[in-house]
Amino acid sequence: MRTIPSSELIINDDGSIFHLHLLPEQLADVVILVGDPGRVALVAEHFEQIECRVQNREFNTVTGTYNGKRMTVLSTGIGIGNIDISVTELDALANIDFATRQEKAEKRQLTLVRLGTSGAIQPDIKVGEVVFSRTSIGFDGLLNYYAGRNEVCDLAIEKAFVEHTGWNPQLPAPYFIDADRELLELFRDCTREGITIAAPGFYAPQGRWVRLQPQDPELNAKIESFNYEGRRITNFEMEGSALAGLAALMGHRAATICTIIAQRIALDACTDYKPFVKKMIQTALDRLATL
Repeated sequence: MRTIPSSELIINDDGSIFHLHLLPEQLADVVILVGDPGRVALVAEHFEQIECRVQNREFNTVTGTYNGKRMTVLSTGIGIGNIDISVTELDALANIDFATRQEKAEKRQLTLVRLGTSGAIQPDIKVGEVVFSRTSIGFDGLLNYYAGRNEVCDLAIEKAFVEHTGWNPQLPAPYFIDADRELLELFRDCTREGITIAAPGFYAPQGRWVRLQPQDPELNAKIESFNYEGRRITNFEMEGSALAGLAALMGHRAATICTIIAQRIALDACTDYKPFVKKMIQTALDRLATL
């Protein structure tokens, strides 16, 4: 059995994982992921009991109970790179013996649900709606660095998308990865199902033009017109593809749920979106407590 070198899995002097600063016993099986460290408090204020609070850099964690269900809420910060860190270290907390630096024989499955914000790219999706990413599209290329990528991705829709958009080969190869089916059913009646792009940036990677023009100014129009077996691409965000992909490779359950706070077609955005986010959080907690 492989022993993981200290350079590959860094454990702090207090026995906590390097970036998250969590101890294995501080992690619940149900983990809510948010981008904004400040949003952790919006989730944790619903907990009946608080077990621990841990903070390091942008990684802010609270573990407690909601309706008797033990849960962890963790802020990841913005972007795919932080998801690579967060999911890998959460899996290590669950499935690596820190004393021997070897994988545990019996694996622990985590439920990882990202609650985020997003911009809609279809005209019928309104600000305030909540989209469940049945499929996430990675424009980031992260999953392409991991063995087994093709076994968990939908290669047929990838091929159709690349052909439809005339995908620039200088960009990372996009990957399409599905959310956990049980989580899809859990949230089916309280969210809108969608296909969500996870972009590696907020501006040009999502087709925004401030001073620097996107390489392909027509890419968003091609994305909006893409249709695969009656399904459309619905929205942009920045983390869901890596979450779904890494979870699938590691044997965890994962999903991304986002409140729409911008309507890209209508060129409209809502900066006072906290009431919408609070409603999404309450719904997610109620549903996850039933698992």
